[in-house]
Amino acid sequence: MPHTVALLAAASEDQGPGNTLRIVLLAALIGAALLAWFLLRGYRNDDNND
Repeated sequence: MPHTVALLAAASEDQGPGNTLRIVLLAALIGAALLAWFLLRGYRNDDNND
């Protein structure tokens, strides 16, 4: 049984880039939303462009 616990403990330490990937994807989505808002703001028609 101690070998199984040691094997599970060693396997749980190396989970890969899960948290980093989540942060990068979240930042990319927020950045894309802000970029879309900034670009689409200029296409608003407030009737003051004359």
